[in-house]
Amino acid sequence: MATLVLEQLRKSFGPVAVLHGVNLALASGEMLVIVGASGCGKSTLLRLVAGLDVPTSGRIVLDGRDVARLDPSARDIAMVFQNYALYPHMSVFDNMAYGLRIRGLAKGDIEHRVHEAADMLGLRPMLARKPRQLSGGQRQRVAMGRAIVREPKLFLFDEPLSNLDATLRVQMRAEIRRLQRRMGVTSLYVTHDQVEAMTLGDRLLVLHQGVPVQLATPMEVFERPANTYVAGFIGAPAMNFLPATLTGQGTAARFANGDVVGFADGRRAGAEGLALTIGIRPEHILLTAEGRPFTVDLVEPLGSETVLIGRLGEGQLLSVKVAGTGPRSEALAVTFPAAAFHVFDGLSGLRMDPVAG
Repeated sequence: MATLVLEQLRKSFGPVAVLHGVNLALASGEMLVIVGASGCGKSTLLRLVAGLDVPTSGRIVLDGRDVARLDPSARDIAMVFQNYALYPHMSVFDNMAYGLRIRGLAKGDIEHRVHEAADMLGLRPMLARKPRQLSGGQRQRVAMGRAIVREPKLFLFDEPLSNLDATLRVQMRAEIRRLQRRMGVTSLYVTHDQVEAMTLGDRLLVLHQGVPVQLATPMEVFERPANTYVAGFIGAPAMNFLPATLTGQGTAARFANGDVVGFADGRRAGAEGLALTIGIRPEHILLTAEGRPFTVDLVEPLGSETVLIGRLGEGQLLSVKVAGTGPRSEALAVTFPAAAFHVFDGLSGLRMDPVAG
């Protein structure tokens, strides 16, 4: 097991800055998931740690040693790629053993490691097959086995499940987490899939345009998003955002239609009329007999629940998630429980917590 520390890590491609001074520390045996929209810099960050790119500046400290300028082969890191990167002309056994042979391990040690990893991953009956004879899930297991046999200090996963169908993704998510916990290897996992992000990591790093915007446990990121970007990115359907202003000496929000709703968790600091953004998740909105008029434009049945997409009376787009098949009427009313509010500054988008005391 190993620790990983990134210090002011920056990367630019010509005049274009991709990463802006990333600071990060992973404990030994921790699994950190990096999530963000396409182009946010998460894969670039992983490539820098792997040694496939060289940072513009900053340090990559693995177990107390700065490896930022070391060749990838000298870093003791194993990487699992999105496209598996298997040798098509080699058997499963040879794909898993290749890296060990390059390192000069004895034949007996190679066989022991490959067979042990194959048993772990359920690959023993397939060791003689070629990659073309395997399913997508089996190929991904081989790619993982190739990383496992190296017994590295650090595992890197670059969107390894994106090429699999939905059922296989669920199975492989559980497999990856089980193996990582069993082996206790410090791991970095990059994904754009928020379900993977929420279920796999001990902690979650949200990147936005090359800048870390929140680092916390998955549930803390979900329940206390640091800003409107995180709030809108984590959660499906996305959080609703309603414009409002601060009123009542910081104790309430006044919405565009004139409704005033008091905060359930305390006063916010700010002048009367300060622009706010009130976030509320679709599952927390209530359908009621009386409330703000809500016209349903689209119904998305998901089986055990239904998502209603429509507009408030003043035209604000809104998503509502309800249990079961949902109401059949297109003209409904909704209310917003104050206890479910997420309060953000209307200009900066930053979270506004209650004033202490």
